[in-house]
Amino acid sequence: MEPALTEALYCGPAPLPTDIWERWNLDPLLILALVALAFLIGRRPPGAVAIAVLVIAFVSPLCALSAALFSARVVHHVLLIGVAAPLLALAFRPGRPTLALPGLILSTAALWLWHLPSAYDTAMSNVSVYWLMQVTLLAPAVVFWRAVLHQGQSPGRSIVFIWTAFMQMALLGALLTFAPDTLYAIHAIAPMDWGFTPLADQQLGGLIMWIPAAIPYLVIGALIARRGWLTVADQRA
Repeated sequence: MEPALTEALYCGPAPLPTDIWERWNLDPLLILALVALAFLIGRRPPGAVAIAVLVIAFVSPLCALSAALFSARVVHHVLLIGVAAPLLALAFRPGRPTLALPGLILSTAALWLWHLPSAYDTAMSNVSVYWLMQVTLLAPAVVFWRAVLHQGQSPGRSIVFIWTAFMQMALLGALLTFAPDTLYAIHAIAPMDWGFTPLADQQLGGLIMWIPAAIPYLVIGALIARRGWLTVADQRA
């Protein structure tokens, strides 16, 4: 089952370690979309960095590697919702502060839905569903970050929202880390070519979602807290 699934994946079949650096995704439609987005938002640092992150996620060999390793797919998802999404939020006009809660709910629902085994394997075996996964992960996350990073959002509320967003991801990561069996058919064989058992690969993915994924949330939360502290200091001066 697993080889047939990987053949149908947008990023191509699972690569071997010997050919991973040859597996750049040069899909013309993808490149055109990224160039158009670069013209739209790439003139300012947040937009330019966001484009670079999207290139890493979709063009670099990480795209192909995520066909082999669940842990690589987790890195891909964290880059989308924890790095690219807040950068895109800064690159576009601010959203409405009131959309923070709806954005959080939709983003959380999408993350958990796409990690259900049936939904995940379907996305990995169907290009249309694959892109539905990417859009529904990224778009609500951008809505969430636009609201959280809005100047009208109080720093305290922003930090609570950021903490909640990370904690739901950490909970999912913990469940994946301690799951007694492998969950995803797409990763039933390919991890062994990379020196992992399928369960070890799944556990590594859970740990990435649980611990290193906290870094962007901590950094953004710290910057917001600093902004709030400086605002209070200016008001008292």
